[in-house]
Amino acid sequence: MLTDFLTANQTAKAKRMHTLAIDFGTSNSAAGLSVNGAPWLIEMEPGESTLPTAVFFDPHSKDMLIGHRAVRALINGEEGRFLRALKSLLGTPLLHEERRLGGEKLTFVTVIARFLAELKQRAEAATRLTFTQALSGRPVYFHSADMARNAKAEEDLRACYLEAGFESVTFMYEPIAALRATAPVEGFGLIADIGGGTSDFTVFKQDAAGKSEVLASHGLRLGGTDFDRQISIETVMPHFGAGSNIRDSFGKGTQPAPKRLFNELATWQLIPFVDAPETRRLARDLAQFGEEPDKLARLVNVLEYELGHDVAFAVESGKINANKAAEAEINLTMVEPRLKAPLPAQTLAQAMRPLAQQIKAEASNALALADVPAAQVNRVILVGGSALMGLVQTELAALCPNASLDAENALTAVAAGLALSTAD
Repeated sequence: MLTDFLTANQTAKAKRMHTLAIDFGTSNSAAGLSVNGAPWLIEMEPGESTLPTAVFFDPHSKDMLIGHRAVRALINGEEGRFLRALKSLLGTPLLHEERRLGGEKLTFVTVIARFLAELKQRAEAATRLTFTQALSGRPVYFHSADMARNAKAEEDLRACYLEAGFESVTFMYEPIAALRATAPVEGFGLIADIGGGTSDFTVFKQDAAGKSEVLASHGLRLGGTDFDRQISIETVMPHFGAGSNIRDSFGKGTQPAPKRLFNELATWQLIPFVDAPETRRLARDLAQFGEEPDKLARLVNVLEYELGHDVAFAVESGKINANKAAEAEINLTMVEPRLKAPLPAQTLAQAMRPLAQQIKAEASNALALADVPAAQVNRVILVGGSALMGLVQTELAALCPNASLDAENALTAVAAGLALSTAD
C-alpha cells in the first residue's frame, strides 16, 4: 500500500505541493502524512515514530544532535550543551536572545528551525517526496494569561517553519487533530490534551453516523513540565539548600536563600540560562555563608558540573514511577553518592493536586463555553503523556461522572489526526 502510494506520488510530484504534518511538542515530536485515507507516522529514528524534542550541541564536531541521540549524549556525560522544552520559549523574549551553542551564536528561533528542518529532511528521505508545506499542531493557548504573547508565539513558530525550509505553514488546534484520529461514539465528548507545556480542552458532539461538531475549545499554559517543576521544588531543591538561611556577610542577621535560583533550576526551559558564571558565583557565596553548607555545596556541584538536566530527568523518571507504585524515589546519585529523594504517592499527590485542580477547572470552563453540562458528557478522550497521570484522570472523572475515559491513543492521536488532515 505504501509503495503504491509513493510511486503514484512520485509521478505527480511535479504537479502538486506536498504537505507534511508535524506534531512539534514540548517533550516529543512526530511527523506523518495520509496514505490511502489512513495516518502514517514516519520513522524519525530506527523503530521510533516519535522522538524527544531535544537537541545537543557538540562543541568539537559542531554538530547538533536531536532526539534520542541528544538525550544519550547528555546521559553519557559528553561535553556539550543540551536543550529541551524549546516550545515553551515561543512568544517570549528569550526566544530571540543569542547564545553561543556549538561554536556559533544562535537564537532559539534558529535552533527550533534546525530541529524542524531535520524532521523535514528525514521525512523526505523516507518518502522520496519534497515537502513544501507544513501542517502543524498548536495548543489552543501557547500563553493563556497573555493574548498578545499567545499571538506572538504562533508568529514565532511560523518563522521557525519558514526558516526550516517550508514555503508555508498552516496551524490546527491539537485537540481538534486528536478528534480526527479517534473512533466516533455518539454523544457529547471532551478531549483533554495534557501536553508537556500546555493543557487544551475541546468539547464536541457526535451523531450516530460519526459526524462531529466542535462546540468549544479552551486551554491554559500548564503541562507535564509544570508537574516536574513542582515536584522538584518540593522534594529535590531542599536537598540543594532551598529554604536554607543565609547569614549576612556583615552583621548577625539571616535571610532565606533566594527562591528564584531554585525555581529556575527546577524549570526545564530555564536550566540552560542558569548555567552562567554569575549563577555559579552566587551559589559559592550561598555555600560560604549558609547555615546548611552541605546542602548548598550540592547546589554548587550541580551548577559547576552542569547537572541541571540530569536532575530534571531524574525528577521526571521519579514522577512516572510514583504514578505506578505507592513508593518511589528520585535518584540524585549523579550529584552525590547514595543521595535519593523519597517520592511516595502521597507526596506526589500533594505536589500535583493544585495543578490537577487547575486542569479540572479549565476543563469545566470549556464545558461552560460549549453550554454542555458535565453530566451529559459520555466520553473523555485523554491525549498527551501527562493525561495518563492518575491524579489528572481522577479529577476529570470527578468532573464528568458519567463519562468513560479513553486513553487508547493518548501518545499518538494528535500526530495521527494531523497526518489524516494532510489529505484535505
